[in-house]
Amino acid sequence: MNKIGIIGSGTMGIGIAQVAATAGCEVFLYDANSVQTEKSLLNLQETLDKLVGKQKISLERSEEIFKRIKACSNLSGLKDCDLVIEAIIENKEIKTKVFQDLEGIVSEKCIISSNTSSISITSLQAELIKPERFIGIHFFNPAPLMPLVEVIPGLLTKEELAPEIYTLMETWGKIPVIAKDVPGFIVNRIARPFYGEALRIVEENIATPEQVDDAVRSLGNFKMGPFELMDLIGIDINFSVTKTVYQDYFYDPKYKPSLLQQRMSEAKLLGRKTGKGFYDYSENAEKPVPQKDEELYGTIFMRIISMLINEAVEAKRLGIANDDDLELAMQKGVNYPKGLLAWGKEIGFDNISETLQNLYEEYQEERYRQSPLLKKMQLKKI
Repeated sequence: MNKIGIIGSGTMGIGIAQVAATAGCEVFLYDANSVQTEKSLLNLQETLDKLVGKQKISLERSEEIFKRIKACSNLSGLKDCDLVIEAIIENKEIKTKVFQDLEGIVSEKCIISSNTSSISITSLQAELIKPERFIGIHFFNPAPLMPLVEVIPGLLTKEELAPEIYTLMETWGKIPVIAKDVPGFIVNRIARPFYGEALRIVEENIATPEQVDDAVRSLGNFKMGPFELMDLIGIDINFSVTKTVYQDYFYDPKYKPSLLQQRMSEAKLLGRKTGKGFYDYSENAEKPVPQKDEELYGTIFMRIISMLINEAVEAKRLGIANDDDLELAMQKGVNYPKGLLAWGKEIGFDNISETLQNLYEEYQEERYRQSPLLKKMQLKKI
């Protein structure tokens, strides 16, 4: 697969284009908005110039990478591609229309894929004439820096395609994992409690955002706390993914969105991109200093980590991915300091179970139900 088509030249699209071009592929970049493509290519040139300035790559290498990316004014410019990766708006109807148009342009051997983070791969491929050649290839932002790629076959994807894409991603210098086609795949499913339980704690005035972030960083060695990370991702984007996962799991209480997050989105307090979210990013703003409380911090950390580990154990039970891929995905996709299954063993599955049981008794909510596998792991000490 040497000729790669990219549909969408936004942050993710141009990032994937850079990855493919760096791996030596010829890249054909198409976006319905040609102005966006021009802007993204200028930004890419600046990025490559900075890499040259930092002596990360040579000037010759920079020029080679840039020359491998060709802007296309029409979708027909992708007609000779071996693989096309779509990276446009998270809207099923819009994506489906693009894929149907693309099928009439590319060869029968061309692999068609989506970079979607939350839409069912099976639901997208079901609308195509040749659904067996369709697969999910989910990169993480920023694509050139984040090593993880989730490879997601749908129910109709031909059996040999996932291993083929897995190998291709390895040649691109990525760390691939194969995931079942479930809402949120691996990372966006398992990571939901990191945000959801943190929001619940703040909504109930148990702690402030800065206390929650400080507790998670200091006790769990996370690089960023949940509120810092939501501000970085974009509160609206994080909220949208949460809503999608919640709806796609038929309104399972475990994934219930937060009213606080909805209000922040409505107020356009979206984080770094708007200058203010849970923290103020204006020029002279000072980050609030959390009031440290050892007992409170312990409670915060155990609530959040217990929910995360329980979610990872449930993913293991359902066979969403193998154990190695579940561990790798959370470490390489969202920079968790260690795999959650290993973390559960370290803390003790009995302690995780006890924390969840106490929460269930306090709230009387299905949100805190334990995976059936958690108790078995506790008894077997595995």
